[in-house]
Amino acid sequence: MANTPSNSSILLSLFLLAIALSLAESQSFIGVNYGQVADNLPAPEDTASLLKSTTIGKVRLYGADPAIIKALANSGIGIVIGASNGDIASLAGDPNAATQWVNANVLPYYPASNITLITVGNEILTLADQGLKSQLVPAMRNVQNALGAASLGGKIKVSTVHSMAVLTQSDPPSSGLFNPALQDTLKQLLALLKDNKSPFTINPYPFFAYQSDPRPETLAFCLFQPNSGRVDSGNGKLYTNMFDAQVDAVHSALSAMGFQDVEIVVAETGWPSRGDSNELGPSVENAKAYNGNLISHLRSLVGTPLMPGKSVDTYIFALYDEDLKQGPGSERAFGMFKTDRTVSYDVGLTKSSQQTPSTSPTTPAPKTAGWCIPKAGVSDAQLQANIDYACSQGIDCGPIQPGGACFEPNTVASHAAYSMNLYYQTSGKNQWNCDFSQSATLTSQNPSYNACIYTGGST
Repeated sequence: MANTPSNSSILLSLFLLAIALSLAESQSFIGVNYGQVADNLPAPEDTASLLKSTTIGKVRLYGADPAIIKALANSGIGIVIGASNGDIASLAGDPNAATQWVNANVLPYYPASNITLITVGNEILTLADQGLKSQLVPAMRNVQNALGAASLGGKIKVSTVHSMAVLTQSDPPSSGLFNPALQDTLKQLLALLKDNKSPFTINPYPFFAYQSDPRPETLAFCLFQPNSGRVDSGNGKLYTNMFDAQVDAVHSALSAMGFQDVEIVVAETGWPSRGDSNELGPSVENAKAYNGNLISHLRSLVGTPLMPGKSVDTYIFALYDEDLKQGPGSERAFGMFKTDRTVSYDVGLTKSSQQTPSTSPTTPAPKTAGWCIPKAGVSDAQLQANIDYACSQGIDCGPIQPGGACFEPNTVASHAAYSMNLYYQTSGKNQWNCDFSQSATLTSQNPSYNACIYTGGST
């Protein structure tokens, strides 16, 4: 009988091919913030070309710059536009002002420009201006009504962006609670979001969490690097990174108010590549590790412990450095791209960096180191932390369990080598995936032995 593929195997092959192709296309859950507090930015058309050369699926603007919105027309890229804090009073006080705002900033461009969300104000609830807080929900409602009148109510959402300071409790994540002083406003706000299926948008920054707790283990936890993890004392769930912990704290706070079904969107998160001499954490290595590992985490679709199986839409801060921003040096150094549109550091966002097959004849690329193993002299404690981390990320650690092909020799070093390499191979084979708090290295020597086969080889 001929060995013909079954329908199920053909469907599986097509499914895997679709996944592979999708990695070279835009990914809707990965967005970027396009700030403009700078005097050296490329022309909007050039920025649009840059964005189209990446797998970035969405871009968030802090205003509604018509040149940028037009430049992104017919790109398919989702666009978030913003009404400024200064617009809130007029939007709240006069429905006609909201109609005029929509007529000016949305209708001339939609649907060619894929506007998906309007954010009304930025971090209003943690400002001292009580009047502005009281005007926020009426302003949002008027903008929502103006969209409805233009038959766009179900197509473009309305929200507002919050800092993590809206929470008074976030550790452990299951105990997350909003500031009681904001409860009345939040109830109105969340009811509006729920009624219109709009997201709750938040700005979690593990960078700031590290600055308030600058221990090496906290840095690893913030950078998605191997660490022993933190167990939530409320529900027993293990957290291996700060991003998930912060997002789940917001989910818990929403749940505590009865709005657990409101979608969470991360409006900003990022890590600076440089800063002032007295700032803890800014560096190219840390920025590359945070953003690169975050992107890998989002692409894995593993989700968070409280929201598994899907990735939260996340806008990384930022597209470019902004040289006119005030504050410490780090404020001007969050850009993943330089203003000449080359990468500041590679986190795998450019479509050309995705490993896709080529049909053109090419000179064979030189073979590079293909396996990730521990460095010599690393402590058993560090190696065990590496094992715990790698095996918590969804890889198959069965071979290093008793009876497995790689269980013998039964040493921490041997088990660490297998699990660290498998994590590296399945996480994209990026250099930062073989870091493990600087306890790992790449080798061209195949570590496989007997029936214990190490995935990998030339990349």
